[in-house]
Amino acid sequence: MTISYTISQISDVAQQLIAKVPNKTLCFYGEMGAGKTTLIKALVKELKGSGSTGSPTFGIVNEYHRENGELLGYHFDFYRLNDESEAWDLGMEEYLSSDTWIFMEWPEKIEGLLPPDRAEIRIEILDEKTRQLSMM
Repeated sequence: MTISYTISQISDVAQQLIAKVPNKTLCFYGEMGAGKTTLIKALVKELKGSGSTGSPTFGIVNEYHRENGELLGYHFDFYRLNDESEAWDLGMEEYLSSDTWIFMEWPEKIEGLLPPDRAEIRIEILDEKTRQLSMM
């Protein structure tokens, strides 16, 4: 699956992605400013998540819930990690074993901990307003 899109099409892209992903563990790859967090916000919105969404860069993980309080999933930003042991110390194994959505930015920082059953989503900057998403 490969899609080129602009910010005005992000909701449609999120809907298509939800319909096509093979499981709930999504790894987002792309350079700084590619739009990983923006796409994750759109996914959470399409999945009926409530509350604010943003990059968990400083806290490393955000927890999202649905309006009824049910746990929707977790959003990780591993950019600031120095090594995989820091993710292990966060309890990564427990997060990955939960039956919730898992959104990971900078998963290459914890490559050895990633589950084999994951969707890899690459976002490439085509120009100032256009991105290309590829799902592996």
